[in-house]
Parts: sequence; structure tokens; C-alpha cells
Amino acid sequence: MIDLSRLNAPGWRRIVSDLTAAAGDERGFPAHLLAAMGQVAGARQAALFEFPPAEGDGATLPRASLVWPVGPSDGAIADESLAEPEVMRAGASASYESNNTSVYGLGAGDGLYDESRSGGGFALSIPIGAVQVAEGETRPASVIVLLLDHRSSGAMQSTIALVELIAGYAHLAGARSQLSRMRSAGAALDLATRLIASVNTSPSFKGATMQLVNDLCRHLKADRVALGWRGGRAGASSPGDELVSERDATPVKVVALSDTENVDRRMAMVRKLSSAMDECIDQDQPVVYPVPEAAAQADPSLAQTVTVAHRELASGDAHLKVTSLPMRDGDETLGVVTIESAKPGQAIDLRTLELLQATMDLVTPVMRLRASDDRPIPARLVDEMRKAGAWAVGPKHTLWKIAGIAVMLAFLFVTVFSVPYRVEAEVQLRPVERRVIATPFEGIVSEVMPEAEAGNKVEAGQLLALLDTSELELSAIEARQAMNQALAQAAEAMRKGNGAEQQQAEAKAAQSRARLDLFEQRIASAELRAPISGTILAGDLTDRVGARLEVGEALFEIAPLEDMRVIAEVDDRDIGLVIRAMEEGTMTGSIATKAYPDRRFPLEVERVVPMAQAQEGKNSFLVYARLKGSAGWMRPGMEGLAKLDVGDRTLLWIGSRRIVDSLRMWLWW
Repeated sequence: MIDLSRLNAPGWRRIVSDLTAAAGDERGFPAHLLAAMGQVAGARQAALFEFPPAEGDGATLPRASLVWPVGPSDGAIADESLAEPEVMRAGASASYESNNTSVYGLGAGDGLYDESRSGGGFALSIPIGAVQVAEGETRPASVIVLLLDHRSSGAMQSTIALVELIAGYAHLAGARSQLSRMRSAGAALDLATRLIASVNTSPSFKGATMQLVNDLCRHLKADRVALGWRGGRAGASSPGDELVSERDATPVKVVALSDTENVDRRMAMVRKLSSAMDECIDQDQPVVYPVPEAAAQADPSLAQTVTVAHRELASGDAHLKVTSLPMRDGDETLGVVTIESAKPGQAIDLRTLELLQATMDLVTPVMRLRASDDRPIPARLVDEMRKAGAWAVGPKHTLWKIAGIAVMLAFLFVTVFSVPYRVEAEVQLRPVERRVIATPFEGIVSEVMPEAEAGNKVEAGQLLALLDTSELELSAIEARQAMNQALAQAAEAMRKGNGAEQQQAEAKAAQSRARLDLFEQRIASAELRAPISGTILAGDLTDRVGARLEVGEALFEIAPLEDMRVIAEVDDRDIGLVIRAMEEGTMTGSIATKAYPDRRFPLEVERVVPMAQAQEGKNSFLVYARLKGSAGWMRPGMEGLAKLDVGDRTLLWIGSRRIVDSLRMWLWW
């Protein structure tokens, strides 16, 4: 039987002191509590059972997380690690359900406590702490099960009293932990409030970063504080990997140094800082170099961090201490704050580290907003689209999902949607009717009318120019005299009855008549008149008055401009579409000239010249079309672009037509 009167013994005071000292440590207190219970109760083995949430409607199964005297486990203890796994789990479940201390007898068939039948010992389960599982309902946070040797009923009652007394220290630990968290949260909130107020006084993100590092440097009395920002959206994932962070692709850039206006990223010190920040963001947790022994014992994960880049950064000063803190906004890590201090005794302890990390978690969303406000509007628009897409398709692979949906919709659209397809061809404008006035005979220009200039409109029969007919008139007089003389000789021969002489004279008269008619015809044609009404397109004889002209030399070109014809040069790759469209019915299109590209005029195709023309290494066919309406500014020879309607086609057919046709030619055999 345990003597309760000796609770003031040194051993008991040591246990109480140990539990009291460990009460503020959330990580190490369960192990201290388990060891204290095992030692006080004289247990063969003690185990701490936790109850994870049940899946579905199944029962909550206990899981042993700590075993004494074996020590801390990896959280997945097998049944063989426990001396009596079935009894210990049953006792843990019973205490969890009833929220009371329970005792099970080892070796008893029914498992119930019976001093007379428990020669193998007892399993004592004690509920630890309390958590609220529903409104008005609480359950133990965990259950400690002790394996005890056989002892009397009085001794068992004393043991239960001691372990329940020790279990009360769990409430003390919870209260201290909650108080510590409240103090840390209050201090972090106070520091964050002052930092945010200071940051918001700056008009730009750069000024906000400078204000933040300077205030932190003064508050911590550090030698230097640096801030690195990734500049991209953290947490974005890559295809094929659900949890790949953008930190693998977006390095940290040093954007601000305390008491430094401009940051030159080419400096060796800045490059070392950037490497240390990358090292922190890769591990996504605070990094301290060198790690204080007390902090390493309180937080083992802190001692296991990689500090290669931090060691390189601190290599220039043996007393330099470097601490890097990730700047998080939810699940995203946006930047890193690196604190350097070479003053003796100024190492950051675990509590200060947690305070600073909590402060950075509060400040980071504000810095993110400041950085977002400084970005150009297109970048902010992309982020808003990403957020909207995340709401629609989920937060993972948002851009890839949106891109995939857009590609599918685009493919469906181009496959189903049809638009009028038009064949493009270069064109020239020509008048439907055109006349050329040429020199009727070799002669000299005697007079040119004032209206006979290119660009002037003339009417049919209007005189344009005169040729010199003086020689023709003399020749006509000679021919008339010769004709009259021959007629007189023929009359004289007929009077004398000389038939042969008469025939010769008549033939000479006919010859003279022909020469006279020719001269008169040339005299008449010496008046150059407009054959049709229209506009003089070419020809200006003003500077050729008195000059001799050759027979057939073009003098004027006249055409009406009210009716124009379009001649299009269609590539031989498109002529098949044009011919098929003409076979199906009337083919239409439109034209735009280089002179007035903003105007469109409808046209109607008349015919296709069947012979191809080779020009500049390619074949083309001439397609004649008539304009349905023309403007006064249209002139023959104008060039432009015509689009001939050949029917409706899908966008996919239009986009792939050239490629498909080329493949058909290449793969043909």
C-alpha cells in the first residue's frame, strides 16, 4: 500500500516540479505526464492512446501514440509493441466513452476488475483532458493506460488517487498553453498592427517593403533585415502533379534591405541572401542558424532544417546569427524575411520565433494587396480571371483546366460553326467598252482641240484633232483633172468610133476616180472625232502639232467610266472552288481597291478564262466580273483585292484546307 503521507518526499517533489516545468510545452508535456504516471504507479508499461475521428458511421478506434518506458513512437505502434494490446485498447475505449477511470483485470475471462481473479495484474485507464465533440458533449482528449502488477484493493485505490492527481496537471498544462498562445497572439497582433499601420503609410509596394524591414530592424535591434518577394502567385500547380508549388519555378528576389535605398542583385551579399531565402521557402518553415540548443530540444523539426545557404551567408562573421521566416498567406508562401544579428546574446529563442512567424502571417496578406495594387491592369485582370476560374473549376490546376475547357469549346466551335468562305484574288479595274483612235494615214498634225486632253469627257462625234490635208487636196485636184481629161478622151474616141481608144480612156478615167475617192476619204478622215461618249484615258497631241505621224499610231484612248469590269487573278489552288460555285448558280463577291480600302463594292462573276497564265513562278486564271455599282472615282488600271463567295464552310475546314491539300499531294502515289 502506498503511503500518501509521504507526498512531500524529494521524489514526489521532483515529479511535481518536472510536470510544472513541462506544463507550458505542448509537444513534450504528454511524454512527461506519461512517465510521471508510470513511475508513481509502479507500472510495468504505460501507453497514451489518442482517438482520431471515425470514418463514416464506424466506431472511434484508439491509437497508441506514446509508450513508456519504450519512448516516443512514430505514431503507428503495432500491437506487438504493447504488452496487453487487447485489454489496453478495451480499457482506453471504456474510459473514452464513459469519461471515467476504469480498471480491467489481466487474465480474467470477462475483463472486469476482480482482485481474487487477477493474479496477472491490472490495466488502469485514466482520461486526460477534454475536447468538445458536440454541443453540450465532451470527450477525453486522450487516455493513458497503465499495466500494473497484482496489488490489493487498498493499494489500487491509492494508486488510482495518485494517478488522478497527476492527471490534473494536464488541465494545468492546457491552461498554461492557452495562456501562452493568448499572450503570443496578443503580442503578434500588437506588433503586426504597428507594422501594418506603418506599411500603409507608403504609397507603393517598394516603399512598404522598405518601411517593413526598417521597423523590424529597429524592433528587434538587429544588424540587418532583408525581405524577399517571389513576384508570382505561389501554390500554382503543374500538370500531372497535384501538389507541385510554384516555388520550384519562381525564385525569391531580394526587394528590400534595412537602411538601404537601392538593392543591387549583382552583389555577392544579395546573392547569398537570395539563396538563403530560397532555402527557407523550399522547406516552407522557419530556418535558424545556428540553432540554439534549447530551441532544438523544444522543437526537433527546427534542428532538422537544411542550413547550407544560411551557413554560407553567416560564414563572414563567426558571431552572426541568421533567421529566415516564410511569409504565408493561407497555403501560399509569397516571400521570406531574413534577420541577421551579430550581437552577443541576441539569439532568437523559440517563443520569439513563433511570435515573429505569427506576425508575418498577419502582415503578409497586407503586403500581397500592396504588391497587387502596384501591378499593371492586365496582370491584375489575369489574377481575377484565375480566381473566377478557381471558383468554377476548383483551386487545383485552375489555368490548365480553364485552358482545357477553352480548347474543347474552341474545337467544338470551329468544327460546327460555319461562315461564308471567300477566295481572295488580286484584281484590276478595266472599262467594259474602250476605243482607241489611231492615225488613219501618214500625216502631219495641224490642229488639236482644247478638249483633247487626257481626263476630259467627250461626246460621240466630237472633234478632237485635225491632220494637214494640203497635199491630199492637191493630189485630189490632180486626180480630178486627170479623170476629166480621160472622160473627154473617151467621149472623143466614141464620137470617132474608135472603140479601143475609148476603152483605154475609160479605164484611165476609172483609175483617176479611184485615186480621187481615196484622197477624198483621207481628207475626210483627217478630222479625228470621238467614236463614243466617254473620258479620254490617254493621248495628248498638244506638243505634237506640226509633227508627222505614222500610220496606225495610237493617238487617243476613250472609255466610259460608268461601267467597269473587274479582272481577278485567281490562284490555281482556288480556281476549283470558283468553278464549282459558278456551276451551282450565280457567283457574287466584293472588291476593295488600294486607293479606297475602306469601301466595298459588290460584283458578279461573268466568266473564267480557261487558259492559265504563268506569273512569278505560279499559275493563275483570269476571272471576269462586273461591278453592280461603281463610283465616279473609279479609274481603269486601279488595283485591289476581290473576295469571291464560294459557299459556307466550317472554321476547321478553312483553317486546315491548305494543310490537308498539301498532305494529299505529298501522300499521293
